[in-house]
Amino acid sequence: MSRVRASHILLMYKGSARSTATRSKEEALAGIRDLQQQLSQGADFAALARAHSDCPSGASGGDLGFFGRGQMVPEFEQAAFSMQPGEVSDVIETAFGYHLVARTA
Repeated sequence: MSRVRASHILLMYKGSARSTATRSKEEALAGIRDLQQQLSQGADFAALARAHSDCPSGASGGDLGFFGRGQMVPEFEQAAFSMQPGEVSDVIETAFGYHLVARTA
C-alpha cells in the first residue's frame, strides 16, 4: 500500500511545535482522552474534529486527504499505515501534540 487517507483530531499544548495553544500538556492529554471516550460511545469523528481540533484540517472534519510514506511525522505515519479503513488509533503523541487518527481509505 503506497498511500492512505486519514483524518485526525489534534490537541496542541503550550510548547508543542507550531502551537498557539495555552493549555498544558496534561490538559491536552486529558482532552484527547475525553474525545477518545466520546468516540468509543459513538460520537462522530468529523464533528469532534470540527469542534475541537487545533489543526486547520478540523474545518473539513479532520480530513488530511491521501498521503504516502514519508509525508507525515513517523509516529503519525506508523499509525495511519498500520490501521484498516474505518479504524481509529489510540492516542498518538508527536511534536505537534496529541492526535487521534482515523483511517478513511
